[in-house]
Amino acid sequence: MAGVKLYDYQEDAIKNMHTGCILCGGVGSGKSRTSLAYYYIQNGGKLGNEYVKMKNPKDLYIITTARKRDTLEWEGELTYFLLSTDVDISYYNNKVVVDSWNNIGKYADVKDAFFIFDEQRVVGKGAWVKSFLKIARGNEWILLSATPGDTWMDYVPVFIANGYFRNRSEFIQQHVVYKRFSKFPQVDRYFNTGRLIRLRSRILVNMNFNRKTVSHHEDIFVSYDIQKYKDISRNRWDIWNEKPLENAADYCQALRKVVNTSEARQIAVLEVFEKHPRVIIFYNYDYELELLKSLSYGPGVEIAEWNGHKHQPIPESNSWVYLVQYNAGAEGWNCVLTDTIIFYSQNYSYKIMVQSSGRIDRLNTPFEDLYFYHLKSRSGIDLAISRALKDKKKFNQTAFAKFN
Repeated sequence: MAGVKLYDYQEDAIKNMHTGCILCGGVGSGKSRTSLAYYYIQNGGKLGNEYVKMKNPKDLYIITTARKRDTLEWEGELTYFLLSTDVDISYYNNKVVVDSWNNIGKYADVKDAFFIFDEQRVVGKGAWVKSFLKIARGNEWILLSATPGDTWMDYVPVFIANGYFRNRSEFIQQHVVYKRFSKFPQVDRYFNTGRLIRLRSRILVNMNFNRKTVSHHEDIFVSYDIQKYKDISRNRWDIWNEKPLENAADYCQALRKVVNTSEARQIAVLEVFEKHPRVIIFYNYDYELELLKSLSYGPGVEIAEWNGHKHQPIPESNSWVYLVQYNAGAEGWNCVLTDTIIFYSQNYSYKIMVQSSGRIDRLNTPFEDLYFYHLKSRSGIDLAISRALKDKKKFNQTAFAKFN
């Protein structure tokens, strides 16, 4: 039987991996196969030209996104190691389970198994984190992430699972200062961060992945109805539903609706499509979806969607448009049939923007040049979102509404 082979950077990462680590690699860097190779080696397998059988491998549980589970992406990677979730075709007798984060609670009582947690979700203190911590106490485990954490609070569950802190309260007591007069707990600053840096360095295993692709990001600035924008900004009035804009989120969404529905933005989509007849378009709101579906792309163009309502596959025709809602489709799938993504509007989250870009930047893409078109206006709201994303931060609606 043919052996399992990896790229040099993947083998180098495996040498540094250990239970409790976060395998950190860019989107499309091959984290899934690297994590399975680590499991394979830990259970007696060896990389090389010939397949070396594992010896009594532990049960394997892979907790991933619902989309990766449903598209059987992990099943494809498992075949390289003669593993399968189907006991009838697996080379081994151990249990192999692929399930979504929504179902992590079902496995909280599993013991002496190996867990791969894909697309890191263990932040905060909710039900997922509680189940994760219970699983970590009785099993071997690793985490996979392209963007492991923006703040020290993001690392708290993993620090606890590694035994660096007894609980969240101990971490806060030793490292967090909250703002004094905030209506809700809000971190002001962290102290003794030298220790936190050392702890993070123990658990992060970086994959030094040199991409063969060249990403071309282009901002396309489009016009918008300036008077309507000013009226909403001045009056704080919802012109569509004839009522006051009562909070920061509603205010920002109203301003965004003005700039996102401009005819110039729709024309820009068609101009890009003329050059790239197979495109993925990311959007935020349902009204954007309706506008994008109504555009005249031309005869024979197939349109498909992935969002909270429809889960259609990527078209396979010569000319197509794939409309993807950020929150539903920023991660957990890939496409090597196109070299182009249009961001019809910006998402508030830097992480989601990075993950969305990674849908076409894959190890097996046949394209060397990849094109990412960011449609935006020179309105205050678009420019403020752009600044936040450039600083790798999440756009703050409350702060914007207060000063604009």
